[in-house]
Amino acid sequence: MTNALKDKIFESLTSILPIALIVMGLSIILTPLETGTFVLFIVGVFLLIVGLGSFMLGADMSMLVIGEKIGSTITHSRKIWLIALISFVIGIIVTIAEPDLQILANQVSAVNNYLFIVTVAVGVGLFLMIAMLRIVFRVRLNILLIVFYTLAFILCIAFVPKDFWAVSFDSGGVTTGPMTVPFIMALGVGVASIRGDKHGQDDSFGLVALSSIGPVIAVLILGITFHVSGLEYDMNALHVGAVSDTQGVFMQYMHGFADYAKEVGIALSPILAFFVLFQIVSRSFHKKQLFKIGFGFIYTFVGLVLFLTGANVGFMPVGREIGEALAGLYGGWLLIPVGMLIGYFVVAAEPAVHVLNKQVERMSAGGITSAAMKKGLCIGVSISLGLAMLRIITGINIMWILIPGYVIALVLTFFTPALFTGIAFDSGGVASGAMVSSFVLPMAIGACNVLQGTGDIMTLAFGCVAFVALTPLISIQILGIHYKHKTYRIKRNFLHVEDKILEYEVE
Repeated sequence: MTNALKDKIFESLTSILPIALIVMGLSIILTPLETGTFVLFIVGVFLLIVGLGSFMLGADMSMLVIGEKIGSTITHSRKIWLIALISFVIGIIVTIAEPDLQILANQVSAVNNYLFIVTVAVGVGLFLMIAMLRIVFRVRLNILLIVFYTLAFILCIAFVPKDFWAVSFDSGGVTTGPMTVPFIMALGVGVASIRGDKHGQDDSFGLVALSSIGPVIAVLILGITFHVSGLEYDMNALHVGAVSDTQGVFMQYMHGFADYAKEVGIALSPILAFFVLFQIVSRSFHKKQLFKIGFGFIYTFVGLVLFLTGANVGFMPVGREIGEALAGLYGGWLLIPVGMLIGYFVVAAEPAVHVLNKQVERMSAGGITSAAMKKGLCIGVSISLGLAMLRIITGINIMWILIPGYVIALVLTFFTPALFTGIAFDSGGVASGAMVSSFVLPMAIGACNVLQGTGDIMTLAFGCVAFVALTPLISIQILGIHYKHKTYRIKRNFLHVEDKILEYEVE
């Protein structure tokens, strides 16, 4: 085991341990778990720690390197048609096998799985193309965000049945998961590096932000086309299987390893094929780099298989049981503080969040630290899950939260430094990943099943992913405004000291 892998596993341990301790505390004090379910969870914690560490190392060695090189190469060619075509193809390739998207598609029974996945993938492809061209033509990010979010809300309110609102906005969150984020973010860094002007760094972020809007609009159009209404949730989608002994636990994980090895293999193969084709055409990497990238793909594959198996086999049934148990206590009101506590820590366990924080710290030359980003995201996601649980208890229409939330987020773009606008809207998509899909969403579904019944799950339980994607937009932009004022004060104090020195020299 290399020192780099040890460091990554230790980092993932500090991220996942708080969630494990919270669940163990709840199982002892408020929500007793069945023995088999608890053993599944303990094994899942171990797999998440090792898997997240391996994934982070693999992403550093392969996905980020490839993405940056492809981004810089196609931009350096100065061929607009090539930039547009490759962006569109990459968007579809990295989305169509995103594990989080597969989970969501399985739960939307009113639409064929493949049709739903292809629709979302085309939405990401089109908007990734728009995002890349935005960097080339130097279009302001906040203008595009205002235009497209306004379009999304008009489609929602005027044309799409309300049963499909939450699913549409959730689709924007789940598509930007552990497969897509490293590659898309690295593309932005690569494209912006060729620009060489003072705003190039600001424009290196924002690709994930626009790629998250594409699926929302695409799925809304799908809802209009198929007149989707009266969606009902199938509770069997959360069924993992009861286990009563260690043999049962072993068999559940063996099935999980087989299933997710196949899924991750399918997800990585198009990216690997695209990389091979790119290398044959461009000869961008020498032999030593190719070996390193190859080992990076292996780490990424192993890490994602372990992580997704642990999350879906170990955490999904625990999330459902905790949600159902809390919903039965004190009218369900305990869901709000527990949801906020889980939200504060769960975001640190998202694989893509570590990629974002590292890219932010690197692109800002340490001016924006990973610790500051982590705190801003934790606060945002904590608030979002509090709102999600409140909506399950009270039945509030999702638009009463989404519309004011996005209005605030879009207004803040006029007061926040451009760099923070891109980071904030990227962070919204990044925060809503595998852990939210496999732990938080099942918890919301279990709670909604007890409090409101199966018929309201699609409108009330779904939407928590959308809230997780919303609140970081506000919290990170507020962080940006604070950073702007702090920088201004430091600069003003420096100029004041400089003036004093000049006065002293004159005297």
